[in-house]
Amino acid sequence: MAAYVLGLDQGTTGSTVLVINIGNPANPVLIGRSTVDFPQHYPKEGWVEHDAAEIWSSMREACQNALRAAAATERDFDAAKITAIGISNQRETVVAFDRKSGAPLAPAIVWQCRRTAPACDARRKRGLESEIRKKTGLVLDPYFSASKMEWLLENNEAVKSAAKSETLAFGTIDTYLLHRLTNGAAYATEPSNASRTMLFNLHSGAWDDGLLDEFKIPSRDCLPEIKNSAGVFGKTKNLDFLPDNIPISGILGDQQAALAGQACFTPGQAKCTYGTGAFLLMNTGDQPKISTAGMLTTVAWCLDGKLTYALEGSAFVAGAAMQFLRDQLKFIPSAAASEAFSQNATAAPSIYFVPAMVGLGAPWWDAQARGAFFGLTRGTTTAQLVRAALESIAFQVSDLLTAMAQDLGMPVDVVRADGGASANNLLMQMQADYTGTQVDRPRNLETTAFGAAMFAALGVGIYRNIHQLEQARISDRVFQPQHSAERDLHFAGWHRAVHATQVFAGTK
Repeated sequence: MAAYVLGLDQGTTGSTVLVINIGNPANPVLIGRSTVDFPQHYPKEGWVEHDAAEIWSSMREACQNALRAAAATERDFDAAKITAIGISNQRETVVAFDRKSGAPLAPAIVWQCRRTAPACDARRKRGLESEIRKKTGLVLDPYFSASKMEWLLENNEAVKSAAKSETLAFGTIDTYLLHRLTNGAAYATEPSNASRTMLFNLHSGAWDDGLLDEFKIPSRDCLPEIKNSAGVFGKTKNLDFLPDNIPISGILGDQQAALAGQACFTPGQAKCTYGTGAFLLMNTGDQPKISTAGMLTTVAWCLDGKLTYALEGSAFVAGAAMQFLRDQLKFIPSAAASEAFSQNATAAPSIYFVPAMVGLGAPWWDAQARGAFFGLTRGTTTAQLVRAALESIAFQVSDLLTAMAQDLGMPVDVVRADGGASANNLLMQMQADYTGTQVDRPRNLETTAFGAAMFAALGVGIYRNIHQLEQARISDRVFQPQHSAERDLHFAGWHRAVHATQVFAGTK
């Protein structure tokens, strides 16, 4: 018997909706899919904003398109038969909206935005980083939500006014979408998203009063209720594209959703998502592990009130490097063209690209660093520059794996890869070669939306427990590492290039 589930993945540059038939839980079938892009806004250097109304519009359109595609694939499909909805979302991005009307009060501040770097630096100078890290597992960086909320409270009149009238609602994107889908009835989040705000205490599993005071959050009332990651958050109401009363029963931050979609349910299993950025997560079980190598400690998910934790490393620019070469530099006609374009070119150990356009993430954590090409000569070709950009993605993830292995005291044997850039066979082979690690790519690369859909199915009982989800993942190809005598030479040049960007920024 068919059981239809929607997976909504609201990402940094677009919204994706999957329609999945889970009539056979061991073999979920994708029957409809759509992605709708939306604009990015850069009002000042280092600032990145989204219009929440444009996010909602893109999600609505993607949902309509996916439903039409599903109806064309399966004659018996009808939106009234949808059993559950799951949400995955870009994390850390903050929306301030009116609790009563649901209207956004200000542009959403995106996770990539660096405007709060001075506020983070000031707290670091006050010696607060150690305490914040112990509580939250995070480093003091503009990446996370709390300093963005503080900035809005200090600089936006509509947000200030809503705070005074006690109608202010802060939310990450999951909270905003949930509020819209339920016509304002639900105001909630779950720990994988809450743990990215720098306001969530990893040990208590709740908002931390001391951190709320530090970041000048007026009260807990302007933050959402924290619930389990799988379970009914609310039901659809008064939408013109979905019937009423469909449960929204699974929510995960996008990277945790990918961890679930990759069936990394056993401690020690890891995945890397190659999207706008590259995000490496490893399941570490029921105890938070604080990194000594620049990794973050985060919540993977919460089921039945029990937290599962993960170590995470984030490279802020991965697939976005290809977009940069395509849109700004006009080197390639499409991101997908990068593989064929640079297949026979050579970059390292002579030419490097450090894609620090929005600073360096883990393990460097340098918000002031900026991107650069190194090693250019009169003979340098565009193909070499594209190759260097692809290699930069593999180098960054290799650094993350090295740091994670340092924390674990043992190497990572297999990485499960997903995201749009993982379709690039050249990049995946580079990744295996540079790390000496098997790279296992699944048949379904849309693991974020898929993971959210699987948790939604779990939340309404289609799956009885998390281990039943393991059978839903099917491997497509495993890239085996090939030893290169020049590997160390290539990495030495990469690390010199990274150091040079920091010297130029004045941080080294």
